[in-house]
Amino acid sequence: MRGWNNDGVPVTNLAKQLRSDLDHAGYYPELVAGVIDVALADEPVVSFLVHPETTFDSTEVRRHLTALVLTPTRLVVAHVDDMPGADGRPSAAATTESVPLHQVRTVSLTHGVSEPAHARGMSTQELTVAVSWGAVLSVDLQPATCGDPDCEADHGYTGMLSPDDVAVRVSVEAEGKGAVEGALSFARTLSAATAARA
Repeated sequence: MRGWNNDGVPVTNLAKQLRSDLDHAGYYPELVAGVIDVALADEPVVSFLVHPETTFDSTEVRRHLTALVLTPTRLVVAHVDDMPGADGRPSAAATTESVPLHQVRTVSLTHGVSEPAHARGMSTQELTVAVSWGAVLSVDLQPATCGDPDCEADHGYTGMLSPDDVAVRVSVEAEGKGAVEGALSFARTLSAATAARA
C-alpha cells in the first residue's frame, strides 16, 4: 500500500517507514515501537504522523512524543512522556488508545499560511491536526454575570465544553517543510477515512 512518510516522501512499506521515523525522533524508539505494535494488533499501517516535542521550564527539560497511526479500521494514538523515576533514573509513561474510525467525531485542521492573498501559491507554514472522539472534554469556566455592573450577587459560573482528545501542531520553523507536508498528507488520509465511515 502506498502512503507518505513524515517528510512527504512516498513509501510502500509504511510499517518500516513508521519505525524509521520513530528511530529518527530518537525518543525511546524501542519503547514507542513496542507499544504501537501491541496496539496495532497486526493491522496494516495506512498512514502515520510522528511528532516529538521538547518543553522547557525553570527546573527541567521534558520530552514528549505523540504518534498517530491510521489502520483500515482504527486510529491508534500513542503518547510517551518523561516521568520521575526511582533514584533519579530516567523513566517514561507510554499510553496508547485505539479509536474505531466510526467513532471519530471530528478532524479539525488549522492552517497557518504565508501569502494568504495568493490562494494558488499559498504555503502552509504550520498545521494543527485536532481529532475528537468524545473521550476527553475541556471545560472553560468563568464567573457568570447578570449584566448589571453594580450587582454584587453570586451568579455562579458559566462555561463551555469543547472536545480535547488529541492535537498535534507541526510547523516549518520547528520541524521543517517536509514534516508539514507529511502532516498534510496524513490529515488528508485521515479526513478521507473518517468521512467514508460517517
